[in-house]
Amino acid sequence: MIDVEHLTVRYGAATALDDVSMSVADGEMVALIGPNGAGKSTLVNTLCGLLRPAAGRFTVRGRLALVPEGRHLFAPLTVDENLRLGAWRSRDRSTGHIYELLPSLGPLRRRTTVGLSGGEQQMVALGRALMGRPDVLVIDEMSLGLAPKVVADLADHLRARNATDGLAVLLIEQNARLALDLCSRAYVLEAGRVTVEGRSADLAGDPAVAAAYLGLEV
Repeated sequence: MIDVEHLTVRYGAATALDDVSMSVADGEMVALIGPNGAGKSTLVNTLCGLLRPAAGRFTVRGRLALVPEGRHLFAPLTVDENLRLGAWRSRDRSTGHIYELLPSLGPLRRRTTVGLSGGEQQMVALGRALMGRPDVLVIDEMSLGLAPKVVADLADHLRARNATDGLAVLLIEQNARLALDLCSRAYVLEAGRVTVEGRSADLAGDPAVAAAYLGLEV
């Protein structure tokens, strides 16, 4: 669904991504972990067409939807109106299936997003992305600022969609433990370069990855 080959992205003279290659297959859940400033959001913005590569190429097959870092909801609008914006290019903007997938949003549908909790706002952002009926979902920092119970609920929703619909997921996440538990494969991005890649179980057992991102001594 996503194929990135030798991608380089620069901001002026500064290189944010340096010869990055990675992929997400149909129905696969893949994690991209790394510290702040590693280039994770730059990769997201490039995949969404907001940044132009200086070198390399990328291909996105099917419909891609983004859950952006910070959620970026439209505060004056209701939950239902925010959801329908996710289907702005579709003739079918009915939101019923989202309330079936995310039932906690049902009672909130007529409320504006201003007074919602962080977890509720993240649910709206996820629902808005799913309104486009994507083939691949890119989530930038899903766990940021959320309680562990909320994060666990969101992870369960992603597992369910992946299992039932074959939704492919690229999870960009600082919480390496969550990312490696949720996704079958992972990449580590540091200073704009992929330094480690492989099966999540193998990365979790890698001494350097465990020490840097899991807080463990292996």
